[in-house]
Amino acid sequence: MNCRHCRAKLSLVLIDLGSAPPSNAYLTKVTMRRPEKWFPLKVLVCESCWLVQAEAYSRAAELFNEEYAYFSSFSDLWLQHAQNYVATMTERFGLTTASHVVEIAANDGYLLQYVKQRGIPCLGIEPTASTAAAARLKGITIIEDFFDMRLANELIEQNKQADLVAANNVLAHVPDINGFVAGIAILLKSNGVATFEFPHLMRMIAEKEFDTIYHEHFSYLSLTAVAHTFNLKGLSIFDVEELPTHGGSLRVFAQRADSGTNQVSQSVKELLDREATSGMKTREYYAGFQEKADQVKDDLVSFLIEAKRAGKRVIAYGAAAKGNTLINYAGIRPNLIPCVVDRNPAKQGKYMPGSRIPIVDESCIRDVKPDYVLIIPWNIRDEVMTQLAYIRAWGGQFVTAVPTLTVA
Repeated sequence: MNCRHCRAKLSLVLIDLGSAPPSNAYLTKVTMRRPEKWFPLKVLVCESCWLVQAEAYSRAAELFNEEYAYFSSFSDLWLQHAQNYVATMTERFGLTTASHVVEIAANDGYLLQYVKQRGIPCLGIEPTASTAAAARLKGITIIEDFFDMRLANELIEQNKQADLVAANNVLAHVPDINGFVAGIAILLKSNGVATFEFPHLMRMIAEKEFDTIYHEHFSYLSLTAVAHTFNLKGLSIFDVEELPTHGGSLRVFAQRADSGTNQVSQSVKELLDREATSGMKTREYYAGFQEKADQVKDDLVSFLIEAKRAGKRVIAYGAAAKGNTLINYAGIRPNLIPCVVDRNPAKQGKYMPGSRIPIVDESCIRDVKPDYVLIIPWNIRDEVMTQLAYIRAWGGQFVTAVPTLTVA
C-alpha cells in the first residue's frame, strides 16, 4: 500500500484489528438473514509525511449510503458544542447576513440550524440520504453529494464561494484527502476561513482509543500530517485549538495560502513542537499500541465473563461506531451483552453489525434493572451517567472500557 497523501510505500503497522463489518452498517431483521461484508481493519504509518491511515478495502459510497444511521443531534453535548461554535465563529470573523457559510458533512443539520437562526445564508453538503433528509426538515439547503474538487468548481460557477467552511469530523473520513483539501482551497473566498475538527492522533495513542478506528475513518490525524497536506494543496494553517470532544480533538483554522490575511498564532508552532518532542516522527512512538489495545479488550471480556458467572446483568448503552470496533475485536456476542440501548429511533429495532446484538430503547433499562450499564461512547460518559442516574436506585453501576476498565 502507498500513502494516500504523498504516495510513499507503507510498511510501519500501528495496529491490526483483524476484520470487521463497517461500523455503521446496522442490520435489520431482513439483512440478519444475509451474509455480512467484512473488511480487514489495519492501520499503517507513513514514515515520509507521517499520515496515519487505514488500508482502504471499502469505498466511501458503501460506507455512507442510504442506510447510514449516525445522527449528530442525539447528543445534547454535541448540540451545545455546535451552538457555541456558531456563536464564536460569527463574532470572530464578523459573519453577517451578507456572508455565506458552507458545512461539509452537514449530517442532520445539527450545526447549520444555528447558522440559519442568525439569518446567515448557509449550505450543507451531505452524501447520506437519511441525514440529508433530516437536515432539510430543519429548512436547510442540502447538496446530497460527496465533496471534492469537482463539486467545489460547480459551486464556484454558481457563485457560492464561502466566507466560512465548517468541516467537523469529516477530514478523517475522506479517502482522497488531497482532493478534499484542494477543493476547500477552491471554495473559499480570498479572505475566507475553513475550520476542521478531528480526533487528535496524540490523544488516541495516549488514551488507548483504538476503538475510534473503523472503516469510515480513512486517516488518523496529527497537526504535523495535516500541515504537510495543507501546505501542498493551497491552504495554510493560522490557528489551532485543543478540544475535549471525541476523547481529545483539534480545531484547525486554515485560509487560502495565496490570499489569506490572518496572522499565524503561536499555538500552531507550540503544538507542532510538542508533537515533534513526543517523538511522533519516529517509529518508536507507534510501538506498543497493539498491546495496549489487547489489554483493553482482554479486561472487558474478563469482566463480562465474571459478571455472567456471578449472575449479574449487563446492558450496554450507545450503539456507537466505536463500540462496534471494540465489540467485534473482542468477539463479544449477545450471550455476554444481550442488548444495547440507544436514543436514536433510526437504530432502535436494528442489530449491531458483526455481533448482531439487538438495539433497543431506554425502557429496557428500567424494565431489566441491570447491575451494570456499559457505556460504549465513553466520550459522553458524564452525559450518559447523568441521563441514567436512576440506575443507582437499585444499586446499578456504570462501566467504561477505555482507556482502562472502570466501574463507578
